[in-house]
Parts: sequence; C-alpha cells; structure tokens
Amino acid sequence: MSEPTQNQKRPGLFAKIRASFLTGLVVILPIGLTIYLIWTVIGWIDGWILPLIPGPWKPEALIRQWFGPDAAFPLRGVGVIVFLVFTVVIGWVAKGLIGRSLINWAERLVDRMPVVRSIYNGLKQIAQTVFSQSEQSFERSCLIEYPKENIWAIGFVSTRAKGELEAKMNLRGVTDVISVFVPTTPNPTSGFLLYVAEKDVIFLDMSVEDAAKLVISAGLVYPKGKDAPGVKVQNQALR
Repeated sequence: MSEPTQNQKRPGLFAKIRASFLTGLVVILPIGLTIYLIWTVIGWIDGWILPLIPGPWKPEALIRQWFGPDAAFPLRGVGVIVFLVFTVVIGWVAKGLIGRSLINWAERLVDRMPVVRSIYNGLKQIAQTVFSQSEQSFERSCLIEYPKENIWAIGFVSTRAKGELEAKMNLRGVTDVISVFVPTTPNPTSGFLLYVAEKDVIFLDMSVEDAAKLVISAGLVYPKGKDAPGVKVQNQALR
C-alpha cells in the first residue's frame, strides 16, 4: 500500500460545506418531520372535533365571554383535549354495569342491520387488535425459509398451532408446528401468516423490536451490538 504523499489533495471548502449540510439534514429532518406530523395530526383532530361542539360551548365563544369580545388566543390542540376527555369519560362509563348494558343493547341492534353489522364487526376487531391492553404479543423473532428454499425471511413467532390446525397437520406427520408472521417491507403491519415446523425455524437473539426496525428499514438499520460470536468477522469480510 503506497504511503500518503504531501501532494495528496485535501477536501476543498465546497466538500466541507456539503458534508456539513448533509450532517445537518440528518439532524434536522427527523425532528422537523416529527413536529410537522404531530402539528398536522393535531390540526386534523381539531378540525374534526371542534365543529361537533355546540355553539355556546365552542372555545372561541367561551374566550370572548370570559375575556371580552376582542380576546383571541391560539386554540390549536383544544380539540385534542376535548377528544381525550370525552374518550376517558366514555371508557369509564363503558366499564360500569349501565355502560355495558347500553353497549350490549346497541350491538344487538347493529347485528340486525346486514351491511352495518359487517362494517361494525370488522372495525371492532381491528380496534380490539390494535388497542388491546392484554399482554399477548409476538414471542420471538426468527428466520424461516420463505418464499422458497435457501431464501430466508425474518418472522415473528406468535403461538403454537392448536385445535383443528394441529390435528390436521399431525395426520400428515408434521408435529410441533408454530405460527410465524412474516411482515412486508417497509410496512410491517401487512404480511403473511405461516405455520412452520419448529425444527425448520431459526430463532434469533435480537428482540422483536430490533427485528421490526430491520424490516422497516429494508435491512439498512441493523441493531447495534447484536452480532453473535464469530458473526462480526464474517460481516466485516462482506464489506
């Protein structure tokens, strides 16, 4: 390897400015986009909630009533507060006997409506899945051969096969079957549910969160400090 000479060119002023600009973008973009998205969501909720408030109870009317007809204050986020308070109150009522009775009565009424019943039940299942407070979650991350041999995909182990699924696969000589969710990139909320024999699954030491980051980033963000002994050397050889 040749030694560096004094005539070797150093980065010019433009190259230094360009490098500093790119570094600044890396710092500013995540913060700026996060603030923009939060600000946009708050405005969207305000635009949805505030028109539903009766006229005398609207924040603008209350401010003029309390502080004078010319008073004006920034009101962005009031709809979010109203939505949170209303949701908490509804949740508190729904946990009581009267609330449960009203919900059961309303659901029985909806079940009699053919089209509305399908829409309501579908949305209810989605909401219960997304906002469920139970501790059920993916157990581990893993690798499975998918969609064909010698091609590996990251998956998340959920549960073992039960009931009819277990019985039918046992008849085919397939035992110890587990269900594995294989997410798509970059949207891990969609994917494929596969039932795989446990012997064909390679379990990973990385957490489910780290594996999800790997999927979302299309393999660009690898969890730091997760290399197993002997793997780090092989990874360096690939660079």
